[in-house]
Amino acid sequence: MNKFNKVLWGLVLIIIGVIIGLNSLGIANINIFFDGWWTLFIIIPCFIGLITKSSKLGYFIGFIIGLVLLLSIQGIINLEIILKLIVPFILVSIGISLIFNDVVKRSVTDKIKKVEIENLDNYIATFASKKVVVDNVFKGANVDVVFGGVDLDLRNAIFDNDVVIKTSCIFGGVKILVPKNVNVLVKSASVFGGVDNKINNEKNNKNTIYIDAFCMFGGVDIK
Repeated sequence: MNKFNKVLWGLVLIIIGVIIGLNSLGIANINIFFDGWWTLFIIIPCFIGLITKSSKLGYFIGFIIGLVLLLSIQGIINLEIILKLIVPFILVSIGISLIFNDVVKRSVTDKIKKVEIENLDNYIATFASKKVVVDNVFKGANVDVVFGGVDLDLRNAIFDNDVVIKTSCIFGGVKILVPKNVNVLVKSASVFGGVDNKINNEKNNKNTIYIDAFCMFGGVDIK
């Protein structure tokens, strides 16, 4: 959890604590268990994800669904009509996100095309987990995960040039550990998932790892 995430969650807990305290002292009478209060467990995490995460599609859809449920329980909107529109809404949101990401990250896409991506190592995990430690020259990799996970440790790897790691995560996860002397740039298309890149790029680093990721109900964690 990064610092900004901690601050947001801290504010949420402080507000809840203050309300409970005021109610206990009889200073206020704020009902935190209003009709549909449980939807806040959907709305608040998704709202924080919209602010803090780079891949926002899943959080946006979750936030809208939570908000719609709350408004319908409160009798403000008609849930029956919303249920008929929810599937078209999700499909349109995914389509817009795929197009938008492709346009916004065009520069990263162009750089990936210039990197040698032949003879890449292949790591596959299907209903299983795999840990890979690289301590020689790393040329790039394809990492495919379905209901599983791959830990790719590159901290002792040697980088002669820029490399590409193509990842596909479907109901699974990939963790990539990188050394401090390389930069990381990400291009991703995500549906209810995403890429969490914790690397701070430095101008003095000579080589770059390009992450080309597709995530569906899964994610890539880069540290």
